[in-house]
Amino acid sequence: MLSKPHFSEISQQELAQQLEGKKKAKEKLPAWFKTPGIYYPKKVNLEQTSSEKTAEYKADLVSGNQLADLTGGFGVDTYSFSRKIPLVTHCEIDPELHEIVSHNAASLGIDNVDFRCEDGIEFLRNTSLEFDWIYIDPSRRDESKNKVFQLSECKPDVVMHLDLLLSKAGAIMIKTSPLLDLSAGLSQLRQVNEIHIIDVNNEVKELLWILKKDNAVSNIKIRTINFVKNGQQVFEFDRREEKSSYCSFTDPQTFLYEPNSAILKAGGFRSLCNAFKVNKLHEHSHLYTSEPL
Repeated sequence: MLSKPHFSEISQQELAQQLEGKKKAKEKLPAWFKTPGIYYPKKVNLEQTSSEKTAEYKADLVSGNQLADLTGGFGVDTYSFSRKIPLVTHCEIDPELHEIVSHNAASLGIDNVDFRCEDGIEFLRNTSLEFDWIYIDPSRRDESKNKVFQLSECKPDVVMHLDLLLSKAGAIMIKTSPLLDLSAGLSQLRQVNEIHIIDVNNEVKELLWILKKDNAVSNIKIRTINFVKNGQQVFEFDRREEKSSYCSFTDPQTFLYEPNSAILKAGGFRSLCNAFKVNKLHEHSHLYTSEPL
């Protein structure tokens, strides 16, 4: 820690916050790191924000003319959405964070985002606008700042407000904790069409739930993606077909495989056998084996 302020206009604490934020952004947010004039928020805000890579992935899933980000935060997801959607609304209830994001928008060249300092659910309740997409990333901290992951524990409670969300947009994207059980999420949400499980270097970072207002499906698509240093690993399967897929069991063969953590989270264990022509070692093991392909 610096022994005394080097700049009279800012405090020692503020300077330390900027230095720490800049360091964090180098890997997580390269566009922010490279852009002059960026102001960084508190450490907790940076920890909770999406990485630039996962934000870009989410932006590739949306389309249309209007999107509302109801839990805008540091604005990384909003930035990516704004490069795909003509009009984006960013709601952030924290006045300080709202001011920071609004300031950074000019540095990043964002001119198609309406930044609003208000609660996203209240904004949605009072607006006459309807959106092609709504994105919501509920806070996974309770009042004591402890981490939580059940939908009912997060703020806002998306299950409680699901009718409102579906009344205002044709499609909803909900980001939840990687710890949330898929069956538990499916039992509480409705109109789920797709689940996306995002890994970064074999660590599950995000679960994305895609809900479509007028398109309830019984066969939900599950897509896993693992971002690694030299590219990405993608695996898709249908939840209903997984249950009916056949998988054979054998002793270890020439090659042994362990699925990445996104696939393990998804539970597509039988689908893997069919997709890659491999066998399982045991019904209750998630190791696979094969002869040369």
